[in-house]
Amino acid sequence: MRAVVLQHDEHEGLGLLGPVLAQEGFTLVKRLRQVRREDVGAELVVVLGGPMGVYEAEAHPFLREELAVLTERLALDRACLGICLGSQLLAAAAGAEVMPGKNGIEVGVAPVRWTSEGLKDPVVAGVKARTQVAHWHGDTFTPVPGATLLASTDRYVQQAFRLGRSYGFQFHPELTAEEMGQWLERGSQELASRAKDAAVLRQELGKLRAAEPEWLELLHRLAHHFAKVAR
Repeated sequence: MRAVVLQHDEHEGLGLLGPVLAQEGFTLVKRLRQVRREDVGAELVVVLGGPMGVYEAEAHPFLREELAVLTERLALDRACLGICLGSQLLAAAAGAEVMPGKNGIEVGVAPVRWTSEGLKDPVVAGVKARTQVAHWHGDTFTPVPGATLLASTDRYVQQAFRLGRSYGFQFHPELTAEEMGQWLERGSQELASRAKDAAVLRQELGKLRAAEPEWLELLHRLAHHFAKVAR
C-alpha cells in the first residue's frame, strides 16, 4: 500500500504519523512541492503543512496540481489526509473558500473542542472532550460542503472535519513537543513580527508533551482506518 506524502517544507515532516502509517503496512512515498499523475491512484495521499496559502497558487504553481489531484481523489472517494495547509487544500478541493483568518494567527499549544459528532466519530471517539494540540496557522476556511465538523477552537470554528473516507486537521496532531520547540526556535523572528514571543510559547510545550500518548492513540486509529479502506 502506498501513502504518498506531499510535503511543502523540508522541516515539516510526518512526525508521529510516519511510524504509525508504516506499522499499518503503508510504504511512504515522499514528494517535496510536487505531485505526479499516478498519485490519483495511491491508497492514501497525505498533504502536510507549509508557509504558503491556498490562494497563492500564482507564486506556487504546485498548489494547483495538488488541488487537481485532491479534487479527483475526492470525486472517486479515495482516502486523503490533510494537515494544516493540507486541510485547507482538501477543503478547497471540496468547494470551500480558504482565506486569511480575521482573528489573526493561531499559534502555540491550546485545546481543541471536539463536537458531539467528533466524539462519535470512529477515529476520534475515545479522546477527551478538549484535547491539547499544536497550532500554527493564520488561514481558515468556510464550512466544507458535505463534510462533518469534528472540532473547533474559540478562535476558529473549522479545525477538523471528515469528508467521506478522508480527514482534515487544521492543527498539527503529528507534532511532538520536541518538534514544536524546534519550530518555535526556527520561526522566532517571524513570530516576533506578529507580536508573538517564542519563549513564552515554549512554556506551553509541557502540555503538548502530556497529550502525546492520547494523540498517538488517535493516530493509530486513523492509520488503521486508512489501511482498512485500502484493503
